[in-house]
Amino acid sequence: MRVIIAGAGSVGRSVARELLDKEHSVLLIDQSKEALGHERIPGAEWLLSDACELAGLAEAGLEEADVVVAATGDDKTNLVLSLLAKTEFGVPRTVSRVNNPKNEWLFDDNWGVDVAVSTPRLMTALVEEAVEVGGLVHLMSFERGQAGLLEFTVHENADLVAERVGGITFPLDTVLVAIIRNSRAFAPSADDVIEAGDELFFLSSPDQEPALLALLQETAATEENAEG
Repeated sequence: MRVIIAGAGSVGRSVARELLDKEHSVLLIDQSKEALGHERIPGAEWLLSDACELAGLAEAGLEEADVVVAATGDDKTNLVLSLLAKTEFGVPRTVSRVNNPKNEWLFDDNWGVDVAVSTPRLMTALVEEAVEVGGLVHLMSFERGQAGLLEFTVHENADLVAERVGGITFPLDTVLVAIIRNSRAFAPSADDVIEAGDELFFLSSPDQEPALLALLQETAATEENAEG
């Protein structure tokens, strides 16, 4: 896979190393000579250029990229690059870094962004995921916001406990994709049984999230009301 990364800072370099370890082809673009140090990431290609200039992007061969990663520390640059990658070069997939959470609403298909990665939001979600039981935690969005990765930790009194996965009717456009149990992750089968403390990971569309939460919390809430 051919990946072009704009922004050779700590984020861009880290992504480049991971991709190179997986034997992908990587080109790093940055307008700072200091950032583009060949000795830092052996195997990566480098280009000294402005990621918002068409001439520089053409020199980088954006039309041949499978994925463009906008990883600079400037949200305006990341948005412009994503838009140019889509509209001028027909790049199949763009991933864009969100630096300021206040700008997150801009990172959608109107600006050519397929996947927006907001570090502050992701850290917040991970904190919530670590401490919240019985609540639905939004971890990440995909497909320009049309699908989300959600986490739910099963309460010990929830009716889901001891239920077969195949016996649960989840909302439309919602799939249980993984379970983490005792620090081990696995893809659930229809015969797997839900246990208290399980971390359930779902892919779901935004409009189905309320129905999913209602399903997951329904019995626990009913039991609490009955006890009251």
